[in-house]
Amino acid sequence: MKFLLGILFAVFVAIVGVFVVVTSGVINIGADQAHSPLVYKFLETARTRSIANASKDIIVPNLEKVDMISTGGADYKDMCAGCHLSPGVESTDFSTSLYPKPPNFTNTDVVERYQTKAGAQQGFWAIKHGIMASGMPAWGASHDDDRMWAMMAFIRSLPELNEAQYTMLTTRIDTDIMEMSFDGDMDMSEDGSEMQH
Repeated sequence: MKFLLGILFAVFVAIVGVFVVVTSGVINIGADQAHSPLVYKFLETARTRSIANASKDIIVPNLEKVDMISTGGADYKDMCAGCHLSPGVESTDFSTSLYPKPPNFTNTDVVERYQTKAGAQQGFWAIKHGIMASGMPAWGASHDDDRMWAMMAFIRSLPELNEAQYTMLTTRIDTDIMEMSFDGDMDMSEDGSEMQH
C-alpha cells in the first residue's frame, strides 16, 4: 500500500511540476531557438507515431501515372515550394525561418520514405490534415483528395527533376490566354492594345 501511495504521490508531484513550469512562462516558444534534444525527440516521436496511426487505412492510388505527376506540379509550386524547395533553390525565406525545418523534397534521401505504401499514406495525410505548430497547413480544407494525391505523386518524382523539367511540369496553363493566343480574329497593336479585324 505504501508503495502505491508513493507512486501516486510521485505522479502528483510530476503533474504539479509540469503545470508550474508551463504556467510560469519560462519555456521559450520562439521559432528561432531549438528544442532541447530530449523535447525534440519526444515531439518528433509523437508526430511520427500519430501520423502513422492515423494514415494506416488510407487507400493509395497509382502514383506512377504520368498525368497524376504532371497535374500535381502546379499546386506544388504554388503551395509547397516556398517551404519544401525546388530544383536549384537551396533556401527561401520560409524554409530558413521555420522551426522545425521543413523537409527538402528535392533531396532523394528525404523523399525516399514516400516511395513505400506507408510513406505515401503518411505524406498524403500530412498534406490533407497539416501538422500542428509546425507551419504545415491542412490543405484538405481547400483541396479535394485527387489534387492532394497528385501533389504526393509529384513530390515522389521531384528529386529526379532538373530546373527545366520542374519549370515545365509546374507551369499552370491559363485556358483564357491560350484561347486568345490562337484566336485568328484578334491581333495586338504596337502599343499592346487589342485590335479587331
